Amino acid sequence: MSELRTFYPPIEPYESGMLDVGDGHEIHWERVGTPGAKPAVFLHGGPGGGIMPGHRRLFDPALYDVLLFDQRGCGKSTPRASLEANTTWHLVADIERLREMVGVDEWQVFGGSWGSTLALAYAETHPDRVSELVLRGIYTVTRPELDWLYQFGVSEMFPERWEAFCAPIPEAERGDMMSAYYRRLTGDDRTTRIEAAKAWSVWEGNVITLLPEPETSDPFAEAEYAEAFARIECHFFVNGGWLEEGQLLRDAHRLADIPGVIVHGRYDMPCPARYAWKLHKAWPRADFHLIEGAGHAYSEPGILDRLIRATDKFAGK
Repeated sequence: MSELRTFYPPIEPYESGMLDVGDGHEIHWERVGTPGAKPAVFLHGGPGGGIMPGHRRLFDPALYDVLLFDQRGCGKSTPRASLEANTTWHLVADIERLREMVGVDEWQVFGGSWGSTLALAYAETHPDRVSELVLRGIYTVTRPELDWLYQFGVSEMFPERWEAFCAPIPEAERGDMMSAYYRRLTGDDRTTRIEAAKAWSVWEGNVITLLPEPETSDPFAEAEYAEAFARIECHFFVNGGWLEEGQLLRDAHRLADIPGVIVHGRYDMPCPARYAWKLHKAWPRADFHLIEGAGHAYSEPGILDRLIRATDKFAGK
């Protein structure tokens, strides 16, 4: 077997700034690589996760000009943790504003986890603006997917972590964990908000890798990160992502002319593999890679290998 591909070397942005997208929101963006090279946009997870330095390293900087941005309310975007005018469709419109700012007719769209959800929503809305799609950790925000992570499913594999996730919620409210958390995450009491945010965020951080990886999971416990992450994610999921049930798979026929790659870990806990498989069946043009011995995180060796190979391939390497 050939050697597993891994990250390109660390790189700093050659340009960055804030874009006023209306509704009181300003979003932070940065560009890395070679100005004027193959255009791409990176969509981070969460919702509410924000971009990280490792995300810049998924593309050959000699061949790509990549725009990365913090979605509304998270990372360096302002106002922090804001839920006002913050929906899937606001974010889809923001991607179009950023494309126009960059000045390209189409670009590669790369998204993992919630980023795959947003990438699908964008590509199905603006298929003529997408040169290729690179998707990892497929999530389509259906009710069964939400229940799997926040009600019953992952709870069976991580009973000790699930117990900690349930701890801030009284027994009487545990029949609908997302709604119970939402009340606390949007309440007036800051102490309660932060306690709930950390419990929500830590639960996710501890189930995204196949084996424990403190480097990946520890940041989820930081109060500032957790508040934006938990508030925004819960806000999106309580509202079903403002998608009709099954919409992203139903409309996958709109991707028919877009080349793509789907990468998914066999043991991805937050995002069950059956939805990646369903997307593969609905969009046969995309290459499909189900990675054995891998969970959810983009940094897992088998997943990272396939992602780097995908971006290399689409740049003509």
